[in-house]
Amino acid sequence: MAIRVAMVAEQLFQPVPGGSGRYIEGLAPALPPRVHAVGITATASGALLGLPLRPARVPRRLLYPLWNAGLGPRPEAVAPGAQVVHATTWAVPPTGLPLAVTVHDLAFLDDPGQFTPRGNRFFRRALARVKARADAVVVPSTATAEACVREGIRPGVLHVIPHGVARLPLADGAVAEFRARHGLGEAPYLLWCGTFEPRKNLAGVIGAFGRVDRDFHLVLAGPTGWGDAGLAALDALPGQARERVHMAGRLSDADLAAAYAGAYAFLFPSHREGFGLPVLEAMAYGTPVVSTAGSPMEEVAAGAGAFTGTSPAQIAAGVAEVAAHRDAYAARALRLAPRYTWEASAAAHAAVFEGLA
Repeated sequence: MAIRVAMVAEQLFQPVPGGSGRYIEGLAPALPPRVHAVGITATASGALLGLPLRPARVPRRLLYPLWNAGLGPRPEAVAPGAQVVHATTWAVPPTGLPLAVTVHDLAFLDDPGQFTPRGNRFFRRALARVKARADAVVVPSTATAEACVREGIRPGVLHVIPHGVARLPLADGAVAEFRARHGLGEAPYLLWCGTFEPRKNLAGVIGAFGRVDRDFHLVLAGPTGWGDAGLAALDALPGQARERVHMAGRLSDADLAAAYAGAYAFLFPSHREGFGLPVLEAMAYGTPVVSTAGSPMEEVAAGAGAFTGTSPAQIAAGVAEVAAHRDAYAARALRLAPRYTWEASAAAHAAVFEGLA
């Protein structure tokens, strides 16, 4: 039986799509043939990722506030024939159809100071609407599910569905070319990637790099985000260490694959995440990780690296731990990563949609 789903896809067109953008990129093409999804956007039309796009014909700066107030274009009007609506982020449209919402994390409640006052108001209003209206809430980890229950979302509507990972094939010489382009030579390097924002703990990563007792280089990859990203910590590094820090900027998928594959270890000691997809991406290339103890990343990657606190000293100790057992951690990463596929994630989403339809 075919299921027609109106899926909010506007995150794909954000200046910084972030993890929620990569979620849509992974999920939409992997949906089984019985799910006929249409992407709802602010103004974009055409098709992307095999997903037909239907514009609400309202600029994003107006569409999101309208939706958050329970107003504005309804998905069933933008995509006639839809049976289910899937809000893939906190941009939750009003609808008379069954509604599934993906809650990636509740970071705005853990530390409101990392978000703007406007952002906090938007997220809190969206959370209230999800509690009142969502028929299904999809979360990527048990930790996020537990946080949702603490905030009053009914356990009966929650579905824990981990993300997947797609390991891109590497062209011959791709790692060497990445190294040459970024001035790395043959030196071992530590990698961090993500949006530059406070909760990603770049200050901790940079501070740890200054304490590591080896001649590593450090590659920081990702787009500029918001707030104090911790880059001021670069000024505190000794001169020789500062010269070994490389700002790679936002990488293409192919370059990111080469960066993961060539890294000695992947550092991702975020203060909070809903899932931590970059950790799984690094594991797919056999790269050990240093990440946050007790986090969703440890749910996914236990045994594939070191899980520590978030201070520079603790992160540096995690790097030393990985260095002492790198081969074992790399082998574990390669064994674990294939368990997480977008096909499996999409099949579980499809089951949720079927239940609602």
